[in-house]
Amino acid sequence: MTTTAHDAHTHGYITDKDKYLNRLRRIEGQARGVHKMIEDEKYCIDILTQISALTSALNSVAVGLLDDHLKHCVVDAARLGGDEADAKVAEATAAIARLVRS
Repeated sequence: MTTTAHDAHTHGYITDKDKYLNRLRRIEGQARGVHKMIEDEKYCIDILTQISALTSALNSVAVGLLDDHLKHCVVDAARLGGDEADAKVAEATAAIARLVRS
């Protein structure tokens, strides 16, 4: 396994790691629930409602991670300036673009 600059420091989400893991466990449960609804041939609109809730939950996690990344990784890089700062801003911009496309 190759070590990258991303691995060289503590990530911004680390202080909320347990919160994220708990939320992701709930999301996994929601996904299993949608799977079961389809297996049980539940009403389409009810399934779509649960998928909407699942999508919202994932978006919430994504926005939280993005916020942590901006406050920690991007701010730290900005303090250092130079190419690293430019790279972190570009990386964050690309992540935001991916989130708004989905």
